[in-house]
Amino acid sequence: MPHAPSAFLPEDFDGAKPLVLIAGQGVYPQLLARAARKAGVPLRLIAFEGETDPAWVATFPEAERATVHVGQVGKTLKLLASYGAGYAVMAGQVTPRRLFDGLKPDLKAATILLSLKRRNAETIFGAIAKEIEALGVRLLDARAFMDDQMATPGCMTGGRFPIERDYLEHGIQIARECARLDIGQGCVVRKGTVLAVEAFEGTDEMLRRAGSLKTEETLFVKTVKGRQDFRFDVPCFGLRTLETMREAGLRCAALEAGGVILLDKPAVLEQAKAHRISLLGF
Repeated sequence: MPHAPSAFLPEDFDGAKPLVLIAGQGVYPQLLARAARKAGVPLRLIAFEGETDPAWVATFPEAERATVHVGQVGKTLKLLASYGAGYAVMAGQVTPRRLFDGLKPDLKAATILLSLKRRNAETIFGAIAKEIEALGVRLLDARAFMDDQMATPGCMTGGRFPIERDYLEHGIQIARECARLDIGQGCVVRKGTVLAVEAFEGTDEMLRRAGSLKTEETLFVKTVKGRQDFRFDVPCFGLRTLETMREAGLRCAALEAGGVILLDKPAVLEQAKAHRISLLGF
């Protein structure tokens, strides 16, 4: 019996059905597309205007790609139907302010927004996910095909992780509590003191704030929510965040194993070692 191409796929996954990649920014959708193609899965692309790398979008045949504006939910649903999609997966960030500032929703998006009592990324994408699945299209865990990019237990950069266990456990506790309260999924701590927590501004801005304080023996922790919906919300750690850590003078990060994606993991680990930054999976 052949092995499934990813541990994050449903048991009944049918690799002959088209998979539509709904792609945002960065290298994440590109890595996922490469792995899905390697597994022989037929792939289609829906890109976002002003978000998805247009040069990469152009690598797809014209008949297998389309570009929409962030608010065009109705058009996105029609494209999924026209592609005969069996599955869809969301990968890559959409600029958070686009969801709240200057959004020009089409009729479908406006209807969804009016139905929501709370409007945040989780409720908006959760409502869109329901619309996608109402078409008979299964929305996949966004870790699908990304198995070799996940954080794994232990010190991924080798050697001994330099943060004492008590301080590590404190950082993990703070990060998980922030995630539970839906504040953010990261924090920076130092010897039992909270220096910064991640909120709407994102990881890199939090790291810069923490870097303006005393950075000796500081620890950045990235976790997941207790009830994380991995269909549209996967914490990521990539080269940009690593560079921000270096600039801020932060030398240690703890990332939840199986929950946080290291985008282009080999390059991240190589660069982390070069910068003498320790990365731990917990």
